Amino acid sequence: MTTNIVDGRSVVLSYMTLRKFIGILGFTLPGVLFLGGVLVFNAGLQPSMSAYYHTGMGDVFVGTMCAIGVFLLSYRGLDNRDDTVGNLACIFAVGLALCPTAREGGTGTEALIGKLHFVFAAAFFLMLSYFALRLFTRTNPKLAPTPQKLARNRIYRTCGYVMLVCILMIAVLKLTPGTDTWVRNYKVVFWFEAAAVAAFGVSWLVKGEAILGDKSE
Repeated sequence: MTTNIVDGRSVVLSYMTLRKFIGILGFTLPGVLFLGGVLVFNAGLQPSMSAYYHTGMGDVFVGTMCAIGVFLLSYRGLDNRDDTVGNLACIFAVGLALCPTAREGGTGTEALIGKLHFVFAAAFFLMLSYFALRLFTRTNPKLAPTPQKLARNRIYRTCGYVMLVCILMIAVLKLTPGTDTWVRNYKVVFWFEAAAVAAFGVSWLVKGEAILGDKSE
């Protein structure tokens, strides 16, 4: 019995660590891209996080998204919904990493791939929003939720809605005529993407109980 308890705790700790690692990768990605671009490659703030694909930080962007995808593929939750959403999020993460956003003045093929990139990115964040809003907020019906769990649920919902609003705003900007120059000059898409990615990171850090963890008995 003792061995089973120890093994069970090891599995729980492993999944907690996995959740924290996913959260750290997501939360730090915008800053890593910006600082790496400025300090290493002398590249200023790009119009979007995805635009770093076309800078010296391209390998970091692709590698980080693929790593997040692999971790999501490995993630196992309470039931098949967690597995399905994690698997889909993995596909979308790798898809947006391998289908770069189009450069300004790019060819027709680049523009088509850029549209695929946006579809993958939107689908990726929809999956992450579903994690935060529907899966992370579940509570064991046989147990009263702890104060920490109630606080975590509020954070999950906030993060989920932030991701949805950010993706909606990016879509609106892309579909609104005459906004291209203003959006590019003020790096509006970058800031919306950074906010969405930060919300994603926070939700997974909280899920890993790096923040507001339940107190041990």
